[in-house]
Amino acid sequence: MKRLLIIGFSILLFTNLSAQKKNITLEDIWKTGAFRSNGVYGLVSMNDGLHYSAMDNGKILQYEYAKVSTPEIIVSESDLKIDGKTIGIDGYQFSPDETKVLISTGTEQIYRHSTRENYYVFDRKTKALTAVSIGEKQMYATFSPDGNKVGFVRGNNIFIKDLASGKETQVTTDGLHNNIINGATDWVHEEEFAFSIAYFWSPDSKKIAYYKFDESKVKEFSFNEFNDQLYPTEYKFKYPKAGEENSVVTIHTYDLVSASDKLMDIGHVIDQYIPRIKWTMDPNTLSIVRMNRHQNKLELLLNNAATGEAKVIYTETSETYIDIHEKQGDYVYFTADKKNFIIMCEKDGFNHIYQYDMNGKLVNQVTKGNWDVVNFQGIDEKTKTIFYTASETTAAEKDIYSIKTNGTGKKKISTEKGTHSPGFSTGMKYYINTFSSANAPNFIAIYDAQGKQIRILETNDALVKKMAEFDISKKELFMFKTTEGVELNAWMIKPTNFDATKKYPVFLTFYGGPGSNKVNNSFDGRDYFWHQMLAEKGYIVMCVDNRGTMYRGRAFKDCTFKQLGKLEVADQIETAKYLGTLPYVDKTRIGTFGWSFGGYLSTLCITKGADYFKMAIAVAPVTNWRYYDNIYTERFMSLPQENASGYDDNSPINYVNMLKGKYLLIHGSADDNVHFQNTMEMVNALVNANKQFDLFVYPDKNHSIYGGNTRLHLYNKMTDFILNNL
Repeated sequence: MKRLLIIGFSILLFTNLSAQKKNITLEDIWKTGAFRSNGVYGLVSMNDGLHYSAMDNGKILQYEYAKVSTPEIIVSESDLKIDGKTIGIDGYQFSPDETKVLISTGTEQIYRHSTRENYYVFDRKTKALTAVSIGEKQMYATFSPDGNKVGFVRGNNIFIKDLASGKETQVTTDGLHNNIINGATDWVHEEEFAFSIAYFWSPDSKKIAYYKFDESKVKEFSFNEFNDQLYPTEYKFKYPKAGEENSVVTIHTYDLVSASDKLMDIGHVIDQYIPRIKWTMDPNTLSIVRMNRHQNKLELLLNNAATGEAKVIYTETSETYIDIHEKQGDYVYFTADKKNFIIMCEKDGFNHIYQYDMNGKLVNQVTKGNWDVVNFQGIDEKTKTIFYTASETTAAEKDIYSIKTNGTGKKKISTEKGTHSPGFSTGMKYYINTFSSANAPNFIAIYDAQGKQIRILETNDALVKKMAEFDISKKELFMFKTTEGVELNAWMIKPTNFDATKKYPVFLTFYGGPGSNKVNNSFDGRDYFWHQMLAEKGYIVMCVDNRGTMYRGRAFKDCTFKQLGKLEVADQIETAKYLGTLPYVDKTRIGTFGWSFGGYLSTLCITKGADYFKMAIAVAPVTNWRYYDNIYTERFMSLPQENASGYDDNSPINYVNMLKGKYLLIHGSADDNVHFQNTMEMVNALVNANKQFDLFVYPDKNHSIYGGNTRLHLYNKMTDFILNNL
């Protein structure tokens, strides 16, 4: 009996030890990469629509969509040598006939989208490698549609390289730093209209349409860069703040045969925006999207590329604003039959797909319903089938659909509940889908156009197995109603070994800005594991999408117009009130965290909402909208000259006297986006009010605050602050 008891105790002890879970550390998340998920990179559909290419371990490989086969090596870094030195592949694009590959290497990041690099053309037949240009790095190199030339930007000017003769032609000559930009964008257009390349080949390769930005009257912003030097250097760039002068934008076409330049007619108003230009299927017709400064009127122009003459074929107006953003891609799609164009707009209260003829007459509204289309994915011209993603079931999920251009035959293609992000093949016969859900990392597979899975590319099984070693608490999605009757989407992670009879502190994380969407049935990557680590330590972690966020229709999104911060902080206060009704929440210990707009909102919570929050962390926050760029700010707030109270009434700088709890303010000193000025002015206000707070500055770091050990240090700093103050 004694022996059996010993054996039984040993088995029980072994079982308990084997079931014991590991604890997540910040080093696991930010240093060793223990929770890094795998992806499939450099995906490009080939012309035949039957093959695709991808980058893998220094090689560009060609695969078949329909079946597993040995991939063809298109080019390997080992084949790419210049003066005996091997060059790396940072990115690539094919010539239209796919006989050549344009390779970028030595990439330097400039701002959010812009880069400069060295470009080389690799001939797949001869294996020859040729530099596009010698000397200073280039930007935005692209093949002409006939594949005979490469365009690029350097020194704010546009150049063309003839691949046969090797001749380099300079298209523009007036480019000048912080003055004139040709073929690229200024800072604010890149950031807020989400594009950086600003020249485009005509379909017949005979012309280039391009932007010219005259930013000579735009005021400069500057900051010091220290870089371990004895004396810091000053970085200056043109940054138009709310209410200030913009670049003067003109659109031109350059004729390669006659070497002549033609100014396009975009109207007599100078103080306006041109957020998109695109060639139609007619090589002599350029489409131009024009918006007024208030961004509540949009027009689609068709310009004669030879004469510059324009006609307006589509007009859209709004009582609030019209959002041209990266989710809408090129904004307009011209059908191959040259008869119609397809756009998305919110004129019925939700974001939907519309079809018009080339004279601007409405053909039909393709999608309808009280839900938002997220992305127009493309069209199968043969079957007249449009593919798109939408948040039809809930704002937290993104599904794939198909529908005929006449609005019939709508079909939901995706089946799994979560977030789907497809990339379709040429011809729309296949798509590679990246899928994730709240508690499951990316699953990448190939499907046919009917949604049938063909094969799996990446399961992230290794990460799933790794997660099983830790005590992961399930992220739960739900909705609650505020005392004002507003329904808000939320997610919550409860502490491991949750006990409903105990009371827990709450760490509330959010972004909350207009057009954002943080409550998603999707995987949050490394932040997911940080939140799990906090749950291990006994915190409830929660996120709420306040009013002003996306995929719940225009009325919900636009209700914050001209008063950013007012309803958003009201909803987060309502969240604190809701949490206070839960028996397992300690309502005296609710803390907030946000970055950028989220930092602005977190700062409002600890000041304007001081009675409800014990602690706040704000990273790179806007503290007064007068300090932020004009395209973003005026879209939602109008000009400060017209809406002074809207700017000032919800600036946290004006509420510092209300601060009661613990406040940590973090910023990068070289933030080109939300300037360090925001934090310095907040510090001044806090000091003048004799309010104590914590401040940490990351020298020479931009808005993202990363590089080396920076992220590890940042998250250690924030975690310690939470542990000590919540």
